[in-house]
Amino acid sequence: MYVAKMTYILFICIQGCPYSTDPSGNSITFDRDARSLNDIPRLKRQSKQIFTMEQYTPRERSEIVEIYIQQNKSIVKTQRAFKKLKNVKSAPSKNTIKRLYEKFSTGEALSNLKRPNKSRPRRSAENIAAVRASVERSPRTSQKRRSQQLRMARSTLQRIIRVDLHLFPYKIQLTQRLLPADKPRRVEWAQRVIEMAEDDEQFWNKIIMSDEAHFTLNGTVNKQNCRIYATENPQEIQEVPLHDEKVTVWCGVSAKTVIGPFFFQNENGHAVTVNQERYRDMMTNFVMPIIRRKRMRQFWFQQDGAPPHTSRITIDFLKKLFPGRLMSKSGDLDWPPRSPDLTPPDFFLWGYLKSKVYVNKPRTVEELKDNIREEIAAIPAEMLAKTMENAAKRAQYAINARGGHLRDIIFKN
Repeated sequence: MYVAKMTYILFICIQGCPYSTDPSGNSITFDRDARSLNDIPRLKRQSKQIFTMEQYTPRERSEIVEIYIQQNKSIVKTQRAFKKLKNVKSAPSKNTIKRLYEKFSTGEALSNLKRPNKSRPRRSAENIAAVRASVERSPRTSQKRRSQQLRMARSTLQRIIRVDLHLFPYKIQLTQRLLPADKPRRVEWAQRVIEMAEDDEQFWNKIIMSDEAHFTLNGTVNKQNCRIYATENPQEIQEVPLHDEKVTVWCGVSAKTVIGPFFFQNENGHAVTVNQERYRDMMTNFVMPIIRRKRMRQFWFQQDGAPPHTSRITIDFLKKLFPGRLMSKSGDLDWPPRSPDLTPPDFFLWGYLKSKVYVNKPRTVEELKDNIREEIAAIPAEMLAKTMENAAKRAQYAINARGGHLRDIIFKN
């Protein structure tokens, strides 16, 4: 009944015969002189409204059958009587009346038959076994690809993975690449600092661990995680300059204070490359006055193996400043290469600062520098003490890992 009527209406729509409804939405008038393809979407929408007009309540259906019998099975008289009874301008169609009467004659219920529920496919033992085998073969395959391979709905696949197999997605962690020769040097360094800490319980409170980092003015935008919810695409863009402005920052971290920040810049305030001359000037004119003022002359000084730090002239210069207490390549205690996971500026300070300094969206380099200064000054002493305690633990983890990556830290829950 409904399919036939809907097909007829859609046929009229496709033929380009627009129609209109009266304000009540009941009667329709076809305009066969107008043939505009632009009206087809509107006609289709209105055809759905006409289709829903044939949905009568069970009581109305029984009334239609009763009127049909009273009118001696006359379709026209039944339609007129129904419109008069209900005070409406539309009446049930011929097919509707005949179908309802046929149902009544055969003893069928006049209400709609319930559609069979589309039950979700069960998580059968066979499907669970197939998913388990697939995951064991290729644990990195995406759920979309796996559902296609197994010809299984993604929702079913997800339930099997989480409910039946108790599997969870884990992210790959990115770390600094280690060369084979690096591992024994990491172990040797860790053993030495642990021995020194056993001899002097204040060792980790008397060490300055330093590094440089770049901060770009615009920070970074993660397009994967950044979403704008709207009814229409706002067409939001963020302009990124070809060469973004940046600042180069040096800091030294100890258990009680942060020395810095020091910005490597020229007279105009623009960032400059760190070379050995600028590095030595910083140590002489910026770092050492602070160390003297804070009475940190007996502290160890640690630096990584960047060329400006480890040139022969620079090493000789630093050994005079920190006699017997230089932790560096070619220093009094060798610092292992490619080991940012062992030094607080890398595993703590830079990430902490970059999560803070971009909150108010600095618009100039000077605003960015001010944010860096303010956030460093706001770091509590308790946080620095815990950071150095973490550095001590990492030395032991390096020994446990035989100089490899610190999995106890990387995958700590």
